[in-house]
Amino acid sequence: MFLSQLLLPDGGRAVALRDGDAAHLVPGVDSTRALALAAIAAGRGLADEAARRGQGAAVDLAAALAEGRVLPPVDHPDPAHLHLTGTGLTHLGSAATRDAMHGAPDAGELTDSMKMFRMGLEGGKPRPGEVGVQPEWFYKGNGHAVAAPGAALASPDFALDAGEEPEIAGLYLIGPDGTPFRLGFALGNEFSDHVTERGNYLWLAHSKLRPASYGPEMLLGDLPQHVEGTSRILRDGAVLWERPFLSGEANMSHSIANLERHHFKYPLFRQPGDVHVHFFGTATLSFADGVHARPGDVFQIEAPALGLPLRNPLVQMPNDAAPVAVATL
Repeated sequence: MFLSQLLLPDGGRAVALRDGDAAHLVPGVDSTRALALAAIAAGRGLADEAARRGQGAAVDLAAALAEGRVLPPVDHPDPAHLHLTGTGLTHLGSAATRDAMHGAPDAGELTDSMKMFRMGLEGGKPRPGEVGVQPEWFYKGNGHAVAAPGAALASPDFALDAGEEPEIAGLYLIGPDGTPFRLGFALGNEFSDHVTERGNYLWLAHSKLRPASYGPEMLLGDLPQHVEGTSRILRDGAVLWERPFLSGEANMSHSIANLERHHFKYPLFRQPGDVHVHFFGTATLSFADGVHARPGDVFQIEAPALGLPLRNPLVQMPNDAAPVAVATL
């Protein structure tokens, strides 16, 4: 089962539930967050809460996508209360791309990236009752940095690169008592600047402060152990680059629970009512194959287990803006 959010032709908002090929509106609610808060208050699961509300009008999600009416599958009315974060070096094979990007300082010496990856292999999937090793963690921004499915990913004028990262994201809502609730999983494009990151791995934080997209749908329930997908770049309607990618815990060096534990251990991330979108990482990048996307290219990420494909065109922000100057009061 999948949940999505969309704009209605009259400008209103709605939530849609898809089971199989058929999708319908969920009556009495206009956001996934409101539906989730109702489920928490009633002590029910999200799918159960949606099902109890019956079936509204049928929805053609493909048509809504084509018309630009599909929203991210969960958002927040105040974008400052939606947190975009993620982890890296979490997938088997992810260290190879990163290691080649940074290079070992001396022959035979491991990079910090490879050291962290090995820590994950050894302690990223702890046994019940144990605490696993913490992963690499980064901040991408808040709800102002979210691009809806189908909307453009805007690369800033100072960026050195504009590259896709096909990932799975966990979507969460913090309950009234501070409990993090996982709502589901969605496809994500954790858009980054890999040339900046390659210059010095300490610039990873700068490279991640870019927009991101997730959706169009949110998978309810557990994430399959093995997820297969395809990431491609389209240029002028033709495939410029294409590669399969793997995700799910069977292809990861960390468990989902371990990644969640080390994100939500911080009280800052357990503020009631906040929404979190946490990207779980990838091992597949077009940048690793020497591909450089340019404005007008379209990123397309698909994995049938996560619902409809996620597509976003690339645009470049104009460079005619004056440098930011800080004013003194």
